[in-house]
Amino acid sequence: MDIDLITNILYATIRTGTPLILVAFGEMVCEKSGVLNLGQEGMMLMGAVVGFAAAVVTGSLMLAILMAIIAGVCMSLLFGFLSITLVSNQVASGLALTIFGGGLSAFIGANYVGVGIEGVPPLVIPFLSDIPVIGKAFFAQDPLVYFSFFMGGLLFFVLTRTRLGLKLRAVGENPEAANSMGIHVHGIRYMAVMFGGAMAGLAGGYLSLAYTPLWSDGMTAGKGWIALALVVFASWKVGRIMLGAYLFGIASIMHLILQGTGFEISPSILAMLPYVATIFVLVLLSSNQSKAKLNAPMSLGVAYRPQL
Repeated sequence: MDIDLITNILYATIRTGTPLILVAFGEMVCEKSGVLNLGQEGMMLMGAVVGFAAAVVTGSLMLAILMAIIAGVCMSLLFGFLSITLVSNQVASGLALTIFGGGLSAFIGANYVGVGIEGVPPLVIPFLSDIPVIGKAFFAQDPLVYFSFFMGGLLFFVLTRTRLGLKLRAVGENPEAANSMGIHVHGIRYMAVMFGGAMAGLAGGYLSLAYTPLWSDGMTAGKGWIALALVVFASWKVGRIMLGAYLFGIASIMHLILQGTGFEISPSILAMLPYVATIFVLVLLSSNQSKAKLNAPMSLGVAYRPQL
């Protein structure tokens, strides 16, 4: 395996893992507040189609990315109203959001199938991008990849070093105790859900505007579900989420690696690898419940009803 092939594999791994990182960051913050949102797939699809449609209509990629984020936030507000305000079952609300998002995105995107646009161009950083092997992977990517790096550092700081992070974790661990300390539980949970929606919308927008600049029905291909597993796999920790996303990323491009080494295997079998890895991780974690719950928010999935 030559240097160029290794460089290209690393470059593709970072790009493939980026949408997983974005949506998993949003889900992690949401779950840290005690809200389990299974609607990531639907929010990603809405972000993808709305962002792509905005790019076609306006010709502005910046506006398209903003519209993708807004689409994700609007979907998350619908989920928040059902699960936080109306205190409905979070699992059922999340699944309904995924089904709703899948159907609505297919309806909106019907006229955009086969339409091509100029995707988000790479932002090459001089000198650093010339570093052998890692230069192209880390310093010749599009701006959304750099944003995922920035969000990793920002989230780690906010969750571990700020009062807002402390409030978020307090609400996720024990909302009744947090409320007795004067923390607005519903306000914190709404903020977390909206952040999750924004990141899911951005992840969808990344797929349709940067990764493969086009729209096709169901183009997220289960990445929202993989991100949900990734959060559990990473034990709700920022660094592990990034590492896990890149592992899933390299599994997704395994066919390129094997072709480069001369190993022939059916592309269909290789396409299953990320999903097989997801199932393997979930089975591994579920076999040890105490380990799986080691870092899980204690009130995850539990509705909060304020005392009147």
